[in-house]
Amino acid sequence: MNNKIGKAGIKPAFLTGIFLAVSCWLSAQQLPVSPYGLPFINSVSFYRESLINHPEKQMVSLSDIPGIILDLRYASHNNFMLRNLYPENTITTFLRKPVYRALKRVARDLAGQGLVLVIFDAYRPYGVTEELWRTVPDERYAANPAKGSGHNRGIAVDLTMADAKTQQRVPMPTGFDNFSDTANQDFMGLDTKQLANRELLKKEMKKYGFIPLSTEWWHFSWPNPENFEVLDLDFEELSRLQTK
Repeated sequence: MNNKIGKAGIKPAFLTGIFLAVSCWLSAQQLPVSPYGLPFINSVSFYRESLINHPEKQMVSLSDIPGIILDLRYASHNNFMLRNLYPENTITTFLRKPVYRALKRVARDLAGQGLVLVIFDAYRPYGVTEELWRTVPDERYAANPAKGSGHNRGIAVDLTMADAKTQQRVPMPTGFDNFSDTANQDFMGLDTKQLANRELLKKEMKKYGFIPLSTEWWHFSWPNPENFEVLDLDFEELSRLQTK
């Protein structure tokens, strides 16, 4: 579930960098600022403007990655909040273009081993992060909305693997959104299959540039989060903006 950027959090200099970055492309209008003091993009016009000089920041749907299974937990009651945080009709999710491309390479490699990716979460609107923080105000497991998150920036993904033929999830240390130490990347009190699967997922993700989160075996993020703005766009808006 965690959508923070690294266990140590974000330093004040990072927040200063965000303000400087957005000012480079922002017109006479001003980005909204959250009650926590963080600027964010909440309109299609601002989003499009952010892409003018940086087309690589485009948000891309994950639904066309071969074999991918989208098990979007926050679009259902099957999550620790026991209710929908995304609309029930949410059928896809998104990542920034370079992150999407890297994930597609991971999927290709795993396909050669008879496995497919299962996505629990990727892009998460900033408003949902605020809601999660009110329930779990602990930076080990949830993003502090004063800092934003990799999920809010479209550069983090929560995932596991499944058998390509049966679609059965492979054994992993815990289920998704488990807040115990058993979910830690370095927890060793597991059976052989759980350890092997966790290490395989981590190896493949790191191979293509992803950074694992120490407290959650399922969470991986892209480096240099300061290069990507926090977004609070809904899924339907992003779906309409997809280019073929």
